[in-house]
Formats: sequence, structure tokens, C-alpha cells
Amino acid sequence: MTVQLSNLQRGVPLAARRIRRTAEGALRALGRVGSLVQLTFVNDARIRRLNARYRRTDASTDVLAFPLEVPGPSPLWGEIVISAETARRQALRLGVPVSVELNLLVVHGLLHLAGYDDREPREARLMHERERDILGKTTRVRGARLWAGLLD
Repeated sequence: MTVQLSNLQRGVPLAARRIRRTAEGALRALGRVGSLVQLTFVNDARIRRLNARYRRTDASTDVLAFPLEVPGPSPLWGEIVISAETARRQALRLGVPVSVELNLLVVHGLLHLAGYDDREPREARLMHERERDILGKTTRVRGARLWAGLLD
């Protein structure tokens, strides 16, 4: 499994090794060990443009997932784009470290690639349960109390 990381923003420091470790653990948990995933971290302006172009929503968002699987023997699974600025704001609002919020968004994006959707309340609840499960197994942060605050 390969996780490629690109940092196209300058406002929020990233712990690249920690992010890769979280993504690799999530890929294992999802049964996607042989997959290639691109993680791209951007600012709010760039994710807003991408959201407007690909989802027809002229607003910033925290994470976008683009499935990129092609027929044949390619390991490419997709790209996840995360707004580091939005992650920082959300972390401040929740009172958690930005690194924890970034880990959550990485797993959230990978779950979108796996077909999870959070538009309907029931599906969102299932997705959040899976996020808790994966994060509990792949990060050093433990405890339902922390994840409950992030995922409710």
C-alpha cells in the first residue's frame, strides 16, 4: 500500500509521518492493502474552487474524495483533498489538537472512497461508527469521549 502526500498550503503544519501511518492503518482496516492513495492538503480557497467545480457547491468544505480506480491491474484507488485551514478551525471549535482532526478527515475521506456516505442521518451514523473503530485501532488517541465530540 502506498500513501502519497502533497502539501499545497502553508498555514497549518502537518505531521506527514503521522498522517501516513493513520492512512495506512485505515487502508488495512478497509482491506485495501495494495491500494495507492493520494492525500492532498490545501487551503480554503483551493478546496472551495474544487467543491464548486466538481460538486457544484460554491462553499469551502473540509474533505473531498475522488475515486480514481481504473479497469485493469492499477493499484490507484483515489485522491483525498483536505482543507488544512478548515481542519484547524474545526479542531479549535472542538478543543482537540489539529493533528487529531486531520487524522479524522483522512479516515473520513478513505471511507468515502470505500463507498460510505454521510448525507442521510442513518448512513452518517454508520460512517461515524466505522471512523471511531478505525481511529481507535490506528492512532494513539483512545477513548469514546474524544471521538464522540468529533463525530457527533
